[in-house]
Amino acid sequence: MIMMDIIFVAFTGIALESWRLFVEMAPYLFLGFVMAGLLHVYIPERQIMKYLGSSAGKVRSALHATLLGIPIPLCSCGVVPTALSLQKKGATKGATLSFLISTPETGVDSIAITYALLDPIMTVFRPLATLITALSAGIAENFLDHEEPHVPEKKAADKKNLLMMQPLAACSDASCSCQPASMGTDTSGKASFMGGIRYAFVELLGDISKWLVVGIVLAGIISYAVPYELVSSYLGGGIASMLFMLVVGIPLYICATSSTPLAAALIAKGMSPGTAFVFLLAGPATNAATITMVAKFLGKRSAALYLATIAVCSLGFGLLLDLIYFRIGVEASSVVGSASEILPEPVKVIFALILIPFIVHGISKKHCRQ
Repeated sequence: MIMMDIIFVAFTGIALESWRLFVEMAPYLFLGFVMAGLLHVYIPERQIMKYLGSSAGKVRSALHATLLGIPIPLCSCGVVPTALSLQKKGATKGATLSFLISTPETGVDSIAITYALLDPIMTVFRPLATLITALSAGIAENFLDHEEPHVPEKKAADKKNLLMMQPLAACSDASCSCQPASMGTDTSGKASFMGGIRYAFVELLGDISKWLVVGIVLAGIISYAVPYELVSSYLGGGIASMLFMLVVGIPLYICATSSTPLAAALIAKGMSPGTAFVFLLAGPATNAATITMVAKFLGKRSAALYLATIAVCSLGFGLLLDLIYFRIGVEASSVVGSASEILPEPVKVIFALILIPFIVHGISKKHCRQ
């Protein structure tokens, strides 16, 4: 009986902590998905290859691919077929590599959640670090690559929106959407807008809903059960703790959105912001399946450059972020989630209740596919 009481109390505590985190992030998650849907509909593909091909130059093609990838919310597995379709259309290898890094590391949804669950410093630092990491890899690849530029394929299917192209053969992870998004024949503004909303709240949210719930529950467990002293003692900062998070993050499948509540919970328990940032940068950008796909389609040298750039930049930016917090005298654990306090609690609860049916639908849809 005592054991049952302990289990019930622990379950209740974890559930309450998980719900609290979800409520805090719900309005910003909602806003992020709306923006993602609009980006999905209104980014014109006809202009993309003009800026990503070899004619754009070794530096500019990588820069354009990086800037294109930052706001797009695709996971590290789902981005592979999209990036490969870019290369088939004539994008340079460096541009492809930049897109592979910048897209999963951040997105409009994860930036919004970073603001809600972490703080403004991390919200600005995250996309900036992503830009530099992706740009560094892309420029290095373009200057090291001496192969002839790939000739774009001329196929009718290539006219589809790049963000909707996810070939079945290229996606081996069950957490990724392996079905191309449906395209309506009505090109009116209202139809386009509704198509973007459907993409955001049905397809995209459906793709990440399972892992979003897992991330929130794990964050709830950390918030409820992990002692502050344990995290602060072993992951309180320094190169050793960052190397540990790098080793954990690189092979792990986790998207930028679901990694954020985990990082917030760990920072609140005493992890240094720099150590958490290593996980936020390296975790979403890579996983075992993605690394395999990059090595297969871009080559082993490109895969090695891809991993090395992410590892070096993650550690470098982690150390820099800890230094920034130290210099300005901010205790990260004391400001985690402070940005979300600008909204009244009832408003956040309403957004949470709106999102729940979409998340449940997304999980059930994934279960049916498997």
